[in-house]
Amino acid sequence: MSSIPVKQTAITSYPKFIGRALWLATEGSFAFYAWMTVLTAVFLVGANAWANQVAGGMITTNMTDHVSWGLYIANFTFCVGLAAGGVMMVIPAYLYDDEEMHKVVIIGEAVAIAAIVMCTLSVVVDLGRPDRFWHLIPGIGKFNWPMSMLTWDVIVLNGYLLINLHVVGYLLYMRYLGRKPNGWWYLPFVFLSIFWAISIHTVTAFLYCGLGGRPFWNSALLAPRFLASAFVSGPAFIILVMRVLRLSTGYTAPASPARTLILIIRVAMTINLLMLVSEIFTPAALERSHVRILACLLVIVGIWIEKGMGLIVPGFIPSTLHEIVEYSPSLLEWKVVAGIWGLGLIILTLSLKLIVNVFTGLKP
Repeated sequence: MSSIPVKQTAITSYPKFIGRALWLATEGSFAFYAWMTVLTAVFLVGANAWANQVAGGMITTNMTDHVSWGLYIANFTFCVGLAAGGVMMVIPAYLYDDEEMHKVVIIGEAVAIAAIVMCTLSVVVDLGRPDRFWHLIPGIGKFNWPMSMLTWDVIVLNGYLLINLHVVGYLLYMRYLGRKPNGWWYLPFVFLSIFWAISIHTVTAFLYCGLGGRPFWNSALLAPRFLASAFVSGPAFIILVMRVLRLSTGYTAPASPARTLILIIRVAMTINLLMLVSEIFTPAALERSHVRILACLLVIVGIWIEKGMGLIVPGFIPSTLHEIVEYSPSLLEWKVVAGIWGLGLIILTLSLKLIVNVFTGLKP
């Protein structure tokens, strides 16, 4: 891909960059179109299921007054950790000036953007009256800040999304122009994202453990557990993304970032899953690439179960009246969550395709 001459101003070339970005992100091979078709179909199934839920009410799910949070909030909790885990590429790249990590850190930020979108959608579909979503908008609705922990969650999640959009957009644009990025335009936001990534999961944990009537969550260790598991699932997902990029586009990331992420997973795994499981995972995951990929897949699934359904549902059973009301997600709920993941993977695919083309000059 040819670069725009340096003499052109950023303002006049920006519309051309947007047009070129849309072209690069949506033009591809037969395999690319097949993948996007599958994801679009999954998303439309989820959107149809959510439309039926809105029309019929929350009674169409298996949630009740006793178990009012289920699969949706479980998925929300996991996706928050996935977004926060992306900071594990930012820290070595910018705080420790790891040049190899600099080359791929934008991949972690793209994962964070897609994950935050899935977080937001997971909350929206859990609203019994989505038409009242405007109450969560500062300055428009009854935001109730700073008293409500939910409002803090809205602020940190949307703030983290805006930070990552700015950093990714600016770096891609400068690369497209063939210019060296001006540190004053993005480095402050990079360092802010480190603090912000920790805050999004900490606030989410405080949202749960601050509910006095749910003793299962009333633990001072909930926030550290959330962070430890985020620093496992996030890097594991990024490793899988880099492997898929290598197989599908030929884009080969340096080996050093993957090794760094594996070391982070080993430490976080030790904290989160205790010594026994860590001793099994640690020697197997570092040297053999096929075992490493399998381990990353199992880590992601395990964290989704442990921090998702294994955390949310037991908080409601037994109820505050000590009643046992069983809950299992309905087919409609599974469809909605699948649709959210379908849209999230569409956003991630388009972002990664644009990143690879801009940074390598590969044709779509």
